[in-house]
Amino acid sequence: MSQSLQTFIAGLPKAELHVHHVGSASPRIVSALAARHPDSKVPTDPEALADFFNFRDFAHFINVYLSVVNLIRTPEDVRLLTYEVARDMARQNVRYAELTITPYSSVKPSVGIDERAFMDAIEDARKAAESEFGTVLRWCFDIPGEAGLESADVTTRLATDDTLRPEGLVSFGLGGPEIGVSRPQFKPHFDRAIAAGLHSVPHAGETTGPETVWDALRELRAERIGHGTSSAQDPKLLAHLAEHGIPLEVCPTSNIATRAVKTLEEHPLKQFVDAGVTVTINSDDPPMFSTDLNTEYAVAARLLDLDERGVAELAKNAVHASFLDEPGQARIATEIDTYTDAWLADA
Repeated sequence: MSQSLQTFIAGLPKAELHVHHVGSASPRIVSALAARHPDSKVPTDPEALADFFNFRDFAHFINVYLSVVNLIRTPEDVRLLTYEVARDMARQNVRYAELTITPYSSVKPSVGIDERAFMDAIEDARKAAESEFGTVLRWCFDIPGEAGLESADVTTRLATDDTLRPEGLVSFGLGGPEIGVSRPQFKPHFDRAIAAGLHSVPHAGETTGPETVWDALRELRAERIGHGTSSAQDPKLLAHLAEHGIPLEVCPTSNIATRAVKTLEEHPLKQFVDAGVTVTINSDDPPMFSTDLNTEYAVAARLLDLDERGVAELAKNAVHASFLDEPGQARIATEIDTYTDAWLADA
């Protein structure tokens, strides 16, 4: 890839739709939190931390991820993390992000952060980030599938209780391992969330087959699919996604790091695009995977053989697939076009 295209990507206004709250903690923040909580298993030394984030497989990734989750123990931890994640996004010209948050991990009895204090912490950080960085944040509350139906009950209550539900909440998700965690068991929870006005955005088909994606569509009424990597194995599923305009939230480097896909050359991104499926490019858990959104766009540009105009269209996919209101979408899309036109005029 040319240095020119990399520079173009770095300055391009962007939206991100699949990025995790705790998983976005930079090594600097993780190290600081680990130092504050020395009983954790997370190392503070940068080299040891890099080795800690060297995943053997998806199960190992989940174990490491949960170790970092354990560092978020107070409302002050929550606020600091959220604000600093927004700062890192702003440095990459991310104008809008739907940040996936797992409140159960913080409010469950073994951690015990007060529910209202948790909501206040993320909302205070959201408002400060928009005011100071110009980055608009919205929330997706997700069920940690590995924690079972109790976690689903708590997450659903927090997402639908008018006295607790944060102003920035727009969607409802399901994360964690897919193997042994069937999607249909969470149908009642998604039904409640959808009835409360939230959008359905479960993870599916990352480490299991296309039937998991079908379950997410049929049982959870998914409007977007997190990852959906195995959708490429089912032509009927690809046709369904394309026909109904259901976007896939694609995270290339993450899929390699967790061994969901063996190599980037084997990644099905181009297959999705060739089938007419809308794709958005995302970073998932960027510091854990030694990546960021700019890097993911560079990867996508290489896999799809895109020039500046093609990359800009890819960026607009995320804007139009987002749950931002129409004026907000139009504003960012116009900003992308204006930036691109100016760049090409100077080329």
